[in-house]
Amino acid sequence: MNRDRVMEAFRAESARLGEVALSWTDRDWALPTRCEPWRVRDLFGHVRVALAWLPGMLAGASPDQAEVSARQYYRPDERFSAATNDTRIALAQGHAADFPDGRALAEDFIATWQNVHRLCSAEPAGRVVRTRHGDAMLLSEFLVTRVVEVAVHGLDLAAARGDTPWLTPEAGSVVEELLTGRSEGADRQRLGWDQATFLEKATGRQPLTPAEDRRLADMNLQWLALG
Repeated sequence: MNRDRVMEAFRAESARLGEVALSWTDRDWALPTRCEPWRVRDLFGHVRVALAWLPGMLAGASPDQAEVSARQYYRPDERFSAATNDTRIALAQGHAADFPDGRALAEDFIATWQNVHRLCSAEPAGRVVRTRHGDAMLLSEFLVTRVVEVAVHGLDLAAARGDTPWLTPEAGSVVEELLTGRSEGADRQRLGWDQATFLEKATGRQPLTPAEDRRLADMNLQWLALG
């Protein structure tokens, strides 16, 4: 996937999430989410943690070649095991607890994504990084997975507050191409879904009717292993 396109999707979706989060009240930050056991505060902390791995990755040595694509990153293995998920939950909760209130957490997120965007923009187009799970990936491919984190969990956060999803078209397009292998969205449009509905359905956040399940199977949808 084109690096500039992925970078713009990352920028647009992260900026939107940060902007929205600055308006949340103490009550909003304490709401439960469908990503149990996380509250809004914890889930937001998880998104920040997911982005904060990048500076350390960029500071490390660059592997000789990429071995894993963004699609392959979501293969079902120990990264999505119960033990790893427990660690993921604890990291998010611990990070969220480090801040006196939600606004401070939102401001830290904004500073984090802006720093990540700046560092990634300075890297050469073919830069390869090693993830904390040991995968050698093109930086652009790893950034696709970070767009997934911000966009899909943005849907979760919107649902927790009863908001209309704020998914940006830039991020929606990147995640849609990851799932379908195509960027034009024609299959989704034939189903009568907007991008947010498609991502909700394709990541298990909304139930599928038998007919919808068949249509997604016909699309050769890439089901992602998610924590």
